[in-house]
Amino acid sequence: MSSGTRLARWLVPVVLLVAWLGIGGTLGPYAGKLGEVATNDQAAFLPQNAESTQVIDAQRAFDRDESLPAVVVWTADGSAGAGRLDRAQRDAATRALRSLDDAPGTTGRASPALPSKDGRALQGVVQLRPDLGDELPTALDRVRRAASQVSGTDVQLSGPAASQADLSDAFAGIDGLLLGVALATVLLILLLVYRSLLLPFVIIVGAVFALGLACAVVYVLADHDVVRVDGQVQGILSILVIGAATDYALLLTARFREELARSEDRTAAMRAALRRSFGPIVASGATVALALLALLLSDLTNNRALGPVGAIGIACAVLSALSFLPAALLLLGRAAYWPAKPRTPRDGSDGHGVWGRVAALVDRAPRKVWAGTLAALCLCAAFAPGLTSKGVPLDEIFVNDAPSVAAQETLSRHFPGGSGNPAVVIADAARLDRVTAAATGTEGVSDVSALTASGRPGAGKPLVVDGRVRLDVTLDDPADSDAAKRTVVRLRDAVHGVEGARGLVGGYTAQQYDTQKTAEHDRKLIVPVVLAIILVILVGLLRSLLTPLLLVATVALNFVATLGVSALVFEHVLGFSGTDSSVPLYGFVFLVALGVDYNIFLISRVREESVRHGTRQGVLRGLTATGGVITSAGVVLAATFAALGVIPLAFLVQIAFIVAFGVLLDTLVVRSLLVPALVRDIGRTAWWPGALSRSTRD
Repeated sequence: MSSGTRLARWLVPVVLLVAWLGIGGTLGPYAGKLGEVATNDQAAFLPQNAESTQVIDAQRAFDRDESLPAVVVWTADGSAGAGRLDRAQRDAATRALRSLDDAPGTTGRASPALPSKDGRALQGVVQLRPDLGDELPTALDRVRRAASQVSGTDVQLSGPAASQADLSDAFAGIDGLLLGVALATVLLILLLVYRSLLLPFVIIVGAVFALGLACAVVYVLADHDVVRVDGQVQGILSILVIGAATDYALLLTARFREELARSEDRTAAMRAALRRSFGPIVASGATVALALLALLLSDLTNNRALGPVGAIGIACAVLSALSFLPAALLLLGRAAYWPAKPRTPRDGSDGHGVWGRVAALVDRAPRKVWAGTLAALCLCAAFAPGLTSKGVPLDEIFVNDAPSVAAQETLSRHFPGGSGNPAVVIADAARLDRVTAAATGTEGVSDVSALTASGRPGAGKPLVVDGRVRLDVTLDDPADSDAAKRTVVRLRDAVHGVEGARGLVGGYTAQQYDTQKTAEHDRKLIVPVVLAIILVILVGLLRSLLTPLLLVATVALNFVATLGVSALVFEHVLGFSGTDSSVPLYGFVFLVALGVDYNIFLISRVREESVRHGTRQGVLRGLTATGGVITSAGVVLAATFAALGVIPLAFLVQIAFIVAFGVLLDTLVVRSLLVPALVRDIGRTAWWPGALSRSTRD
């Protein structure tokens, strides 16, 4: 071999490594900067075309100064005897609120302190500027200090401002905490499984480089309002990139190890490993990326936000696995696996090793294996209808004890259930009396007040803007309850029935109801699209139809079985009374797309071996060769998604459990037993109508 050829062989990997080191050094810091362009304003993530969203737009005309309400709640402290608040305390509370009128961060005038019917609580509203950002906690502390001047009382803060502060606090430090937990978990698993000192660090570095590149691209796009990012999308992106990059890396490193055992030439070994891994890795990445992009069909902004952001992350993970990792492995050679030595995996024919024994079981009784696993999955799936996705109640949104939740519970004990979160009605001023009467007569409505010229609901001349008026409707039941949602439906019917009023009903409860209905519609639309995308990719990769149909059916069954187990765990173990409306769709996209990944890794190897040895031996050899690496990849991915549980939000805890459990179920049961047993039982017909189905080999 000439010196020029040898130089060229080493020049390409060196250039790739230098390029990735530059990317890591330059763009790596963006992994901690996404919070600068993230928004946690929940109003920005409502259905685009829903009636409650139209109300938000209409409300802006009535808000001469946009505001973020903070609701102050006073209750008697332990020294207050019977617990009733007197007139002096009420006057003191009103003075405390009025002292904040010109305070930094406030806008407009605060309301007077209003007593509850039982006389044991007071409430008032302070309007804060919506653009306070990091200064919001300081403004809330100022409100709390002023309100605490009322002697003999305990003070709590609820309302949108307090909720937003708690939400921001939940996501505080998400970049460092989540990334640290995920990387430490992955590193520990890789060290334990592969017993190699260098390889786990190479894989981790590649995943971090991929994440830095993804975050930089997303940062630029979000900064130019091309994509939206919130704390949930931010956290999922980190986990998705780390998990996917590690999975793709494990597939390539395992194949390179096999080829090194067959050849002394590391360059030839890498070429062979890349040639045989390129198709499965690209197909897997395309499956996940396109499944995520299908979320663009959603009418929920947070779903649409995750689509392109997640797809960018997957593309960066694939790019790192097919460029940085091959270059690093090529330069390191066998040293990458030290102190272990590369060796060819057993083909399963001798029955030795864990995966040799699993393959022997599948070969000996394929029908019993697939029938037994199918029955177990169907049993789990039977509990799936118990997973309600009507939304998470306010007191369960935060896993920990959030102050705003405790304050809302206090407010609900002393005032009508919907206090602090009224339904909002926008209607023509000429029909005000009739709309008011219709709303007042609606079952479940406690009070109806028109917004006055003072900027507050109550007695006085209604504020008319462009011929429209606004009414605040307090409901009997808590704003997050099913009863309140039913009241909103009745209220809409009543208001819509007033001819010429052009009435719209919005507010927190209406937003939750519209989000729930939109999520149901999204699932009916997006689930078939994702399944079709996956089927097309599998048909192209495997050049058959029957096996892709089997794979899609098995991962779909795995998803339903996971929902069944989740329904039991959420209710009886974690104590959730409901599931966020977006959780089933997110869980479906992640589990089905990622579940197909492992089946792609398995079946592409089974097909490769079947071409040379026939379908029976192809199943045995493919299962034995890929069993260890795919199981390791599944454990790593489950562990990385489980890391989402460190963020104290019910939505992310639920996603973490569904994906982590579902990936393990898919890895250990569906991919290890059900799919191989089905293909083994069907035989070469599994490759129908491809040429392999007409092979004379068994």
